[in-house]
Amino acid sequence: MSAPILNAPVPVLEVDRLTAGYVPGLPIVRGASLRVAAGEVLTVIGPNGSGKSTLLKAIMGLVGIASGSVRFAGREIAGRPTHEIVLAGIGFVPQTANLFATLSIEDNLRAGGHVLRSELGEHLDRAYAMFPALADKRRDKARTLSGGQRQMLAIARALMTDPRLLILDEPTAGLAPQVVGEVFGQLKSLAGSGVAVLMVEQNAKAALRQSDRGLVLVEGCNRIEGVASALLEDEEVIAAFLGRGERRGKAASAEVLSP
Repeated sequence: MSAPILNAPVPVLEVDRLTAGYVPGLPIVRGASLRVAAGEVLTVIGPNGSGKSTLLKAIMGLVGIASGSVRFAGREIAGRPTHEIVLAGIGFVPQTANLFATLSIEDNLRAGGHVLRSELGEHLDRAYAMFPALADKRRDKARTLSGGQRQMLAIARALMTDPRLLILDEPTAGLAPQVVGEVFGQLKSLAGSGVAVLMVEQNAKAALRQSDRGLVLVEGCNRIEGVASALLEDEEVIAAFLGRGERRGKAASAEVLSP
């Protein structure tokens, strides 16, 4: 496991030894820990069934937490209702069901900013400035958008309340290769504005290239973590997740994925 980073910035989000799952007594996340600072992109990768999505849902109050701590901006939020977590300053983009397909683009954005009052128009203008392709289609139904445009709308919707942290579950799932780069580019730009970004991603190599740090989650536990550029060169990560070295990859994958 990579050594901890010294003099790391104060985290916006700090998860400590979190245990969580859908059924009491049957945890899927088993003592996972992570931290994300303002302006930083952290990507969580790992095999299918390793608890990545469950970890995000537990942070957002959508899955029961058995033990551990989730601190956001210095305050404990573990076990708080999801709407309170959103109001505290966390935006969430789930992998599925992240839009109202029968509503227009603008109505989706308005729904994302439903807690806003006088500032709603300003936030809409900013969303269209950030995602100009959406401005031209603002009256169109969300279901008419391409996969990439839908994901951009889901991100824009989550940003309507000015979150300090944006959490995304598989933001490039099902997208064409040329669109993947656009999504990651937008997330990197967002981090450049000071927003902390935490995402789970199966497209490990492309995601780590756009990330500051990475975390490999296996069976609900931290397996490897460190600077993203270092993980891209880590032999275990390469063999198991990044697709180089077929023969070595099979052996390493069997080791990493074994119970």
